[in-house]
Order: sequence, then structure tokens, then C-alpha cells
Amino acid sequence: MDGRRIRRPLTRRSFLGGAAVLPAFCSWTQAEETPPPPSVLYRHAPPPITSADQVINVMDFEPLARAALPPAHFGFIATGVDDDRTVVRNHEAFAHYEIRARRFADLRRIDTSRKVFGATWATPLYVSCVSSERAFHPQGELAVARACKSRATQFMFCTGSSVSLAECATAHGAPLWHQLYATDDWTVTLGLLRRAEVAGCSAIALTVDLRSYPRYNETLVRAIREDSRQCTTCHVNNTHDMWRRGPVFAGLDVSRVTTLAPSDITVAFLDRLRAQVKSRLIIKGIVTGEDAALALEHGADGIVVSNHGGRDEETLRASIDCLPEVVAAVKGRIPVFVDGGIRRGTDIFKALALGATAVGIGRPQAWGLAAFGQSGVEAVLDILNRELVTIMRQAGTPTLADITSASVVRSVA
Repeated sequence: MDGRRIRRPLTRRSFLGGAAVLPAFCSWTQAEETPPPPSVLYRHAPPPITSADQVINVMDFEPLARAALPPAHFGFIATGVDDDRTVVRNHEAFAHYEIRARRFADLRRIDTSRKVFGATWATPLYVSCVSSERAFHPQGELAVARACKSRATQFMFCTGSSVSLAECATAHGAPLWHQLYATDDWTVTLGLLRRAEVAGCSAIALTVDLRSYPRYNETLVRAIREDSRQCTTCHVNNTHDMWRRGPVFAGLDVSRVTTLAPSDITVAFLDRLRAQVKSRLIIKGIVTGEDAALALEHGADGIVVSNHGGRDEETLRASIDCLPEVVAAVKGRIPVFVDGGIRRGTDIFKALALGATAVGIGRPQAWGLAAFGQSGVEAVLDILNRELVTIMRQAGTPTLADITSASVVRSVA
């Protein structure tokens, strides 16, 4: 990609997300909307950015990533399903919640620490799983793991990692969470679990929100068509199936695997998996109270409220809007995490107020990685944590325990 920008009408999405949030081939973003406030004028023609510490906010990393990446690689991280509206809704839904500011609080010390599964985290932020990160930077997941180490942040390792589990564990220097695509071969599933045990992973996060594979992502397809490179250079026989090329599967017999999304993920499957997982079991991809109750009943130690970043379903339900019913269903018996659309420290605050134990980020780490490698990921974490402290001061909540359901109200606008 030569870095040239295609000017297009400014929309609410581009206001919320900075300039050029999605590739120009996403035609639905062209719609005219209400003129933005004057502050948006300052987002036009920014000065050249040469280092991560010059980036002002998380969304400003997205156009930098777009400029740095080939079209297909940017399309991979940008894409959703159908019109990508669930991707957009994930972030825009945070604007439906308003923060109540309290004035009479002792703010001499702000404490963002939180206990998660018995460990004390410096902040309630973790880096969620993103696959194939060497598509964004040569160091890929190693750079992300090192950034997490330098910022004392939990890292969720992805089954689709382009770097081996052992390498990431060494780079991170602390127990990883291992996201699990179970595949439709139980023998392979067991092989992945045993490797996670050897690597010292403290939790297995079973993904249950990928129910259609292979999936058809229109934005990605358009991006691939705009990319002049030969995909078979990296994708043998033009396959994108991670079990055929990913280092996580190296040495396992994957000849019977046909999908990452087994069609029989039922409560019986959870029972079977629970019997094999010796560490904590997290169920990632729950969006209803009914499924949260079932996950808890069948042995889940934690739940991640997630719609896969809108990458696999066009339900138009934002993760943040699904959070309250999941929290209500588990009644505090296990931690509830949430990912999808986190772009500001205020987003983290709102998620905590709605009952989340901690929040994960996906796309932002990829943008930071694509733009500047490890320092870009570190800058993303620094910005979000700085903004969280700022809103905690503004809201009069010196500790995370002070952030409660009374801290936010649902907008009536």
C-alpha cells in the first residue's frame, strides 16, 4: 500500500474513530450524516507521526495501521460480517451510557488495581487474542507479549498465533491465558490442552462465538481483491486454515480437522472439556443470561462477554449492551470479562460500572503493533490506562471498587 489517502464524506463513525477508520471499499461508510462538531477540524491533515509516543488517542492508531499494511492484511483486522454494522455498534454503544460525576471524594491516591483469579493486576485491562499477528508486524505476538510484560498486563494467547506458545510464554514471563479453538477433532483439542499445561497457562478460554467456519467476510474479500500480491506466497494452496500452517498445531495430526468451530459445542461438550482442563476454564463469547447460567452450571470459572468483535455475527447487539444480563445471571459467583469496542478509558470505566471484572482489547493492539511494533502496543495500553485514571478522578471514584452501577446512567437521547 502506498499510503495515499482517499478522501470521503465525514460520518459519525469517522468522527468517533478518527480519520479513515475503514478501507474505502466499505461503501456503506460513504453515507452523509449530521455535520460533526468543530473539534473534528483538528483531525484533518495531522502532522507526520514517526513514533508511538506522538499518537494522541487509541483510534489515531487505526489510520496509521492502514497506511502501514497491505490491503488484505488491514482488511483482515477491519472486517466484520455483512455490512460490518456490529463492528461499529460495539464501539458506538458506549455512547449510550453517561457517567455520573461525584464531587466530594478524596482523590489524593488513585488505585486501578484489581484481583483476578487471586492475582493482583495493576489495571483492569488485558490484551485479548488476535490471530496471525505477523501479518501486522514481523515480530507479531512476540512484540505483543513483550509489551504486556513491560506493562504488567495479562496476555491471552491465540490458537491462531503466528508464533509458538513456548516463545510467547518466554517473552511474556508470566502465565498466559490460552484462547482455544477446539476444532472438530477431539484428539487435537486434547493436544492443545496438554501443550497449554506444559507452557504453564493459568486459564483456557474456550471460544464459543465462532459458529460458522469458513466464514464469509465481505470487507476482507474486497480487500483481498484490491491487494496485488500473490496470497499463495504465505498461504499454501491459498488456504487460510490456521491448523494447516499455525505453529500452535505443529506436530499434531490435523488430517481430520475440517473446522475451528465444531457444531456440537453443547453443555455436554463443556462437561467433557471441563474434565480435561486442569487450570481455570473461561468461556469466551457469551452474550445472554441464559448461556451464562449454563456456562456457570457446567463448570466455567469465568465468562467473557464477546461477539468476536463483530467478526462472525451481524446481530447488531453490542457487547457492552449484553454485559448487564450476563452479570445478573452469574450473581457474582465468577468473574465476568468483556471485549469489543473498547477505545477509551471511559469505555473501560463504563464496562466496570456495568459489572465487568476486567476488559480486553483486540483491534487496538493490532493497530499499535502494525504502526510501531512493541512500542505501539505499549502506547495503546498507556493511553487507555491514563484515560481510565482521568475519568476516575472526574467521576470521584478513587478505586475500582468505587465504580458501581450508580456511576453510569443509560442515555435517553
